[in-house]
Amino acid sequence: MACTLLTAPPASAQPEPSQTEAPPAAAEQVLHNIVYRARVDGVSRGATITYRTEGDQFHTANPTMVPGRVFEANAVLPASQTANIRVSIEWPYSANLHCEILVDDAVVAQADDFVGPRLTPQRDDPDFGALTCQAPVGGLDAAIPAAPAPPAEPAAPAPSSEVAPAPA
Repeated sequence: MACTLLTAPPASAQPEPSQTEAPPAAAEQVLHNIVYRARVDGVSRGATITYRTEGDQFHTANPTMVPGRVFEANAVLPASQTANIRVSIEWPYSANLHCEILVDDAVVAQADDFVGPRLTPQRDDPDFGALTCQAPVGGLDAAIPAAPAPPAEPAAPAPSSEVAPAPA
């Protein structure tokens, strides 16, 4: 008859992974639907459109822009972010540039600019031929303080209630 010694394995001081507490849930961030729109009206080539998407990522598009065509892109950003879009054209072309940002179907930023023709490239101005729109996603209330109310007009003096003495 064989004898077998049964012993329990040593206990670990660390709890098993299945027994650990779940990490606290990250604070829920309110997400907003962002619509970027850009338009290039004029004869130009090399249009580049850069816009912010999820997180701190930027996407770049090189669409063929003909007068009247609208570039549109969608993104979802938390209220703590800033939505921005940059529209640019190559030198030596000229055109009217337009950009706008919609947050939850409301226009929150819009800009227009004319890029005039140049004989030489503007090396000292890296933003020549470009237009940028940006707006806080969480709303303009946090970014632009409300204008103070205008002072109230002074009220007209009330008529005197004293009765004049009768002539004698």
